[in-house]
Amino acid sequence: MNLLAEELIIGEGTVIHPSAIIRGLKGKAKRVVIGDHVYIGEQVQIICDDFQIGDYSKIQHRTTIHGYKPCKIGHNAWIGQHCILDSIGGMNIGNNCGIGAHSQLWSHIKFGDTLEGSNFHSAKEMNIGNDVWFVGHCIVSPISADDKSMALAGSVITHDMAYNRLYGGSPAKDLTEQLGAPYTEVSLEEKVERMVAYVEDVNVSEDIVIVRYANEIDFTDGKSYFVVNDRRYTKRGTPAEVAFMKYLLPEKAKFVPYDIL
Repeated sequence: MNLLAEELIIGEGTVIHPSAIIRGLKGKAKRVVIGDHVYIGEQVQIICDDFQIGDYSKIQHRTTIHGYKPCKIGHNAWIGQHCILDSIGGMNIGNNCGIGAHSQLWSHIKFGDTLEGSNFHSAKEMNIGNDVWFVGHCIVSPISADDKSMALAGSVITHDMAYNRLYGGSPAKDLTEQLGAPYTEVSLEEKVERMVAYVEDVNVSEDIVIVRYANEIDFTDGKSYFVVNDRRYTKRGTPAEVAFMKYLLPEKAKFVPYDIL
């Protein structure tokens, strides 16, 4: 395993394949922070001086993440195999994001000879919000993607993506009116009912508590509270909590801890 960083933080339960490489551009990275219960697969390369990724995230095999500027990825990320994440211009990816296999996210364009007057030479920070999904084989230029936006497989995204809008094609166009929005509003009561049913499925009801609002939390009893209104939980790291989180991910529900990176 090749892990080279001046400051290296690896959380509990994290699995990094021995063939993975994590380092800086010229030797040791300055800072690498990997959350709890993260999976980094075979022949993944992370070549970035400042890299962070949150809890329960997965980077599948042969993905490459590189760049001069910081790359920060939130909790519950799913990054499929053979992806490229370019942080030359900087990259911020929120919580609960999915990047399907063979997708490429680029924050720069550089190659044409500037001495000869090439007009295409730039780097720009990419900002991806929460719950964004690039389904697979997507190519993304340095855009901003608002929360819950989604791009269908094979999309080439050259413009910003708006909140809860669906995009597809090359170049990608807004297809929400034809195909519907990525998300439909669900009532708080229905969410609570579903979460209670999930707890019963896993049989961890003594250690997991489902509540509607944060003011219902009892911080003294040592239990894990999942606050449906906030989509957050009181992270205890207990076996029951870990089992429940793994049961929920990736498609049932995504919660992030109150103590976010």
